Amino acid sequence: MNRKVPIRNASELAQARVAGALAAELLHMITPHVQAGVSTETLDRLCHDHIVNVQNAIPANVGYHGFPKTICASINHVVCHGIPSEQQVLKDGDIVNIDVAVIKDGWFGDCSRMYCVGKPSPLARRLVDTTYEAMRAGILQVRPGATLGDVGHAIQTVAHRERFSVVREYCGHGIGQVYHDEPQVLHYGQRGQGLRLEPGMIFTIEPMLNAGKRETRELADGWTVITRDKSLSAQWEHMVAVTDTGFEVLTPWPEGTGAYPGFD
Repeated sequence: MNRKVPIRNASELAQARVAGALAAELLHMITPHVQAGVSTETLDRLCHDHIVNVQNAIPANVGYHGFPKTICASINHVVCHGIPSEQQVLKDGDIVNIDVAVIKDGWFGDCSRMYCVGKPSPLARRLVDTTYEAMRAGILQVRPGATLGDVGHAIQTVAHRERFSVVREYCGHGIGQVYHDEPQVLHYGQRGQGLRLEPGMIFTIEPMLNAGKRETRELADGWTVITRDKSLSAQWEHMVAVTDTGFEVLTPWPEGTGAYPGFD
């Protein structure tokens, strides 16, 4: 028995699906605005207003443990939790992760994706694409009877193939009516180890890969996490439910996966 991990019924899964779709739609909305010369504060304001005025939902990040903004905007060597600001202006060649979370009718939706500003370096592009591939490999392991170790092992295998490192201090998490719930979803591991998956579990898979070493450092603001060696970092995130036969991605992109492979 996985007593600490919530098992969701069909109606609960439907509510999580609605919240997840809103998070994905928000990232779709902001896509054309992620351009050189635009500040992360502008992106934050656009996302806040869209959540409140269009989605009739609640920005989950605002005030969460004191976080001051709607989105996390993490550029280049920032691993996660970058705080938007008017002074932080995107420039050609940047890679940026935008991480969003919404609350709709008491249910959380959580999703993040990478954006390339202009033309990134070949290394940056390879890191972005490999991190997506790693997330996808982890998601494809999700099915009843599989383990979280299977998920983590698949992710780290893709990362290490490209000689990228996997951040270990931050992980995926259960989600539903609680933002960060059980289980913890590590992005490394051994096959057959860890929690055994059951239908009705919902969690995020959100690997962070570094072009250099895996070590990170938190800045004095108490939020922004950077790579210790200042190497590039990338992250993708989806919410996933365990179904009777496999998995369901609860944060599908409204426009489809584009140049990236899907999950079939």
